[in-house]
Amino acid sequence: MSDQKKLAVILFNLGGPDSPEAVKPFLFNLFNDPAIIMLPNPLRWMVAKLISWRRDPIAREIYGHIGGRSPLVPQTEAQGDALAAKLSADTGHEVKCFLAMRYWHPFSEEAVRQVQEYNPDEIVLLPLYPHYSLTTTGSSLLDWKKKAEAAGLYGPFKGIKEYPTDPGLIKAQADLIRKAVAKLDKPEDYRLLFSAHGLPKKVIDSGDPYQKQVEQTCAAVIEELQEDRLEYVTCYQSRVGPLEWIGPSTEDEIERAGEEGKSLIVVPIAFVSEHSETLVELDIEYGELAEEFHVKDYVRIPTVQTHPDFIGGLADLVKSQL
Repeated sequence: MSDQKKLAVILFNLGGPDSPEAVKPFLFNLFNDPAIIMLPNPLRWMVAKLISWRRDPIAREIYGHIGGRSPLVPQTEAQGDALAAKLSADTGHEVKCFLAMRYWHPFSEEAVRQVQEYNPDEIVLLPLYPHYSLTTTGSSLLDWKKKAEAAGLYGPFKGIKEYPTDPGLIKAQADLIRKAVAKLDKPEDYRLLFSAHGLPKKVIDSGDPYQKQVEQTCAAVIEELQEDRLEYVTCYQSRVGPLEWIGPSTEDEIERAGEEGKSLIVVPIAFVSEHSETLVELDIEYGELAEEFHVKDYVRIPTVQTHPDFIGGLADLVKSQL
C-alpha cells in the first residue's frame, strides 16, 4: 500500500475577462466586492452596475490591445503546472494545483468542486499576491471560505497570507533586473521604478499592510542586487476614482525622470504575471508618456511568472505548511 499523499494547492488571483463579452461582468464582479466598494447593498450593487457600464467600452479598448482577453489565467495555469511538478519532485506526493480567481472564471466555487472530486489529503491555500491587502488576498480567502463551507468542503485549510521578502521571489526579481542592466551601456543614467498597483490612501490609513510590504520587497531586491549605480523609487499605478491614492504615482515619476534627464527601468514589483496593468498600462500608456516627457530610454522588466527561483520559493512556502 502506497503512503503517497495527495496534495491540493489552491492558487488565488484576480482573474480577467476571457473575451470582449466578459469585460462588463468581470468589472461588475470587481466593483460589487464589498472589499473594493465599501457600501451596503443594494447601493453597492447599483454603483457596481453604473461603473461597469461606464467603464466597459474603455476596458474593452484596453483588452483589445492584447487580443481581447486577459492572459492572466493561462499564465497562472503555467505557474500551477510548474509548481505541481516542483512539489511532486521535492515531496514525492501527488500534487495538483487548482485556480480560484476572484472576479472571473474559474471562480472559487469551481475550484471547490474540482478539489472535492480530487479528494486530497491536504489542502494549502496560496495567494499569488506577495503582499497582503484586504482588497486582494483578504477578499479571495474570505470568498474561498464561504464557497467551501457552502459546498461542504471543510478544512483543515493551511495557507500563506503574504510573502513580501520570500527569497525565491526576491532572487527571481533581482535576476530579471540584472539581466536587463547587463545590456545597458551606462546603467548610472537609469533610475529603477518599482511600480505597484495603488490603493486609496484611506485603505492604508485603516491599517492595511500592503504599502509597507511593497516597500519591504523593493528594499530586499535592492539588497540582493548589490547594484550601487542605480537609484530607485517605489511608486504606484492604476489610480481610478476621486479618492486620494497612495503615492508617488508612476506617472509623476515618469515626468520627473524626463525633467531630470534620467532613463528608466520599470519593474512591476507587485505583479507575478502579465495582464492589462503591465502589457497595456506600463508598456503602451506609460511608454507613450515616457516619450512625451522625453525620457531617453524606457525599459520594462517582465514579471516573474514561472522563473525557477520564484516557483522554488512558492514550493518552499507550501512545504512549510505540510
